[in-house]
Amino acid sequence: MCGIVGYIGAKNATPIVLNGLKRLEYRGYDSAGLAVLTNGHIEVRRDAGKLERLAALVEADPVKGKIGIGHTRWATHGEPSARNAHPHLSTDSDFVVVHNGIVENFLDLKEELTAEGAVFRSDTDTETIVHLVERYYSLEHDMTLAARRALKALKGAHGVVLMSSHEPDKIIAARIGNAGGVVIGYGDGEMFVASDIPAILEHTRRVSFLESGQMAVIRRTGVEVFTLDGQPVEPQIHTVAWDPIAAEKGEYRHFMQKEIHEQVRSLTDTLAGRVDLDEGRVRLPTLNLDEKTARKIQKIVITACGTASHAGMVGKVLIEHIARIPTELDIASEFRYRDPLVDENTVVLAISQSGETADTLAAMEEARKKGAVLWSIVNAIGSQAMRLASGCISMQCGPEIGVASTKAFTAPLVDLYLLAVLLGDLRGTLDEARRRKLVADLALVPDLAGRCLDRESEVAEVARSLKNTRDALYLGRGINMPIAYEGALKLKEISYIHAEAYPAGEMKHGPIALVDRNMPVISIAPLDPWYEKMISQVEQVKARGGVVVAVATEGDARVEGLADHIFWVPETPWLLSPVVTVIPLQMFAYHIAALRGLDVDQPRNLAKSVTVE
Repeated sequence: MCGIVGYIGAKNATPIVLNGLKRLEYRGYDSAGLAVLTNGHIEVRRDAGKLERLAALVEADPVKGKIGIGHTRWATHGEPSARNAHPHLSTDSDFVVVHNGIVENFLDLKEELTAEGAVFRSDTDTETIVHLVERYYSLEHDMTLAARRALKALKGAHGVVLMSSHEPDKIIAARIGNAGGVVIGYGDGEMFVASDIPAILEHTRRVSFLESGQMAVIRRTGVEVFTLDGQPVEPQIHTVAWDPIAAEKGEYRHFMQKEIHEQVRSLTDTLAGRVDLDEGRVRLPTLNLDEKTARKIQKIVITACGTASHAGMVGKVLIEHIARIPTELDIASEFRYRDPLVDENTVVLAISQSGETADTLAAMEEARKKGAVLWSIVNAIGSQAMRLASGCISMQCGPEIGVASTKAFTAPLVDLYLLAVLLGDLRGTLDEARRRKLVADLALVPDLAGRCLDRESEVAEVARSLKNTRDALYLGRGINMPIAYEGALKLKEISYIHAEAYPAGEMKHGPIALVDRNMPVISIAPLDPWYEKMISQVEQVKARGGVVVAVATEGDARVEGLADHIFWVPETPWLLSPVVTVIPLQMFAYHIAALRGLDVDQPRNLAKSVTVE
């Protein structure tokens, strides 16, 4: 999960950058590097592996200067290696970049730039950015203008930091979408830039944050912020408390809110190193899965608790539809008490954020005794669920501090999609064209999630109007039925409002008796294969005087004419739609709880990890 640090001032930048990267290690990475401007030229040090290797490089071949940038990388395009580690230099080595995100149009840009004479030295998408800046600088002779033109040419969501030997008095930073935060630190005759506050907290408590579509020109004496169209913006400076926990909340009121917004980054990192967009393939090396093992599987049982079980419900649809393997979802707390029918041809897949959930571990142990193959999807590296399994997929979420899980729900949705595609590929149930389409759709996910987050103020407005409700009904069908369950759980967990979820087709079998003007019905109705059925449920609720809150695809006039409130989501390939439909429901629950003055991060009676039965 990529980290960025930059410094400009009177001190030696190298130790400041290295120490800042060290403080971002919790995010995970596979390579690291730094670039320092010294004696009129840019010196780069980088290597695969941990920061100790980079520090050893710097010790063996020191580099000093008063302006520098650094990066820790999770691979997206190109394997983890020194060659693909950031920073990346332009052809003439006068510009250098570090970057979080995925350049969705990098193949087209790379082809153009190569034809113009750009020399690519890595396999990354990031390198296109620095060559674009070099191209436009040759036309503009102004780094700010060149960077602006280059950034506007990119598709996707990005955090970018640049510097140049042509203009050694500045660092340029930008944020496009929600791929990662960009925080600017204000010192005395020095300035800092980072992807997260802990990297710079020891140097300054005064920070500002770039919003999406903003670019900063940072000098040692201060910063100018502009939109990508060149309009000046007055940055709002925050003073961070020295309490490191409070500091890590950054611009957010609660950890839950921060973690909701971190989903673009966690989703980007979930894809990193696992998706080969050129070949249209998925790679999950830590799963230890080959074609022979894949073809042997006769059944998959997904076992989990709480939010993780809702992700597993989506996984059942994905695996059955894409890989054509019969799949069950079993609540872990029930699995071991039922003498489950599993054997050596069954995979039992456990999902757990902590990897230490007692019921899930017990279910895994029961499956092991019966000879099943054990896999796990976990967020905590080295946890028991990871150690018990013969193959594992790590969520790449980083720490999740809020008790109510958010980013550790959407990340396994993508993990399960990746697993389904890999299984389908190995078992021969996917032809090349469909496999490539399924893989290409993954590149859209971080930006689609970011577009949902951009609508937070609209969700907050609906929360304000419904904050005093006592009960709520959530309805969904097909692949979005589990999102109804997850949305209801989030509302219950942190706002203490009674909420129930049902498959929408079951509404006439009982829940419809509850519908009246005091019972908001949250209907998940994107443009997917179940859309017409969901519209029918919405009409039935309205016919009985109910209040409808719809999760709907942007521009859907039909839903707009029916619903009382709408959470708009971007049009999304239906197999990936749960990733976007859940985000407004997370924000809705969060804002209702915050408006009611509740302890959002530590709701009553709940623990982050349930380690006892």
